[in-house]
Amino acid sequence: MSPESTGQNEHYLRVFWRGFRTWRGNRPFWAGLFTMVGGLPIAYFPYANMHLGNVTLAMSTTAGAGSLIIGILLITLGLTMWFHHIVRVFAGVAAILLALISIPVANIGGFLIGFLFALLGGALSVSWAPGEPASEPELVPVGAAGEKSGESGPGTQKSGPEFHSTAAVPQQPEQYDTTVEVDGGRHRAG
Repeated sequence: MSPESTGQNEHYLRVFWRGFRTWRGNRPFWAGLFTMVGGLPIAYFPYANMHLGNVTLAMSTTAGAGSLIIGILLITLGLTMWFHHIVRVFAGVAAILLALISIPVANIGGFLIGFLFALLGGALSVSWAPGEPASEPELVPVGAAGEKSGESGPGTQKSGPEFHSTAAVPQQPEQYDTTVEVDGGRHRAG
């Protein structure tokens, strides 16, 4: 390859990271991540056994099935926020409600860890709004913007309409007279 070649110069990890950032920017990524992280302790703690020496502490309760269902639903809602961000408001409200229900059902919401993460993820999902796409400048024929398109005489021929960008036309700011009158007002120069 010559030094002027632009092909295949980027490392594949950089290309992957740029694509991931684009994907992440088009959806409520952090909302889905926090919601899924909140669902894990809610589903895990009722089935966990802690060992302290020879003593085993079982935290399972009679509502173990309810905790498992709430945790799995929170993980599902987090994935929904990622892959179906059209329903992000519904998923956010459902995550908030499930986080609140997990307090009495699932060991105080997974010892408040799962509750706080799920609540934060639901709030982020409800408040997320997609960005506006960058608008391209509109091309307008030269004569259509109120400007003269040139003198058309008998000897001139045009091959086609001339176009220019409306974004390239500089806007003239209004000019004001800065002298102070007796009444204290400023008057438009003109």
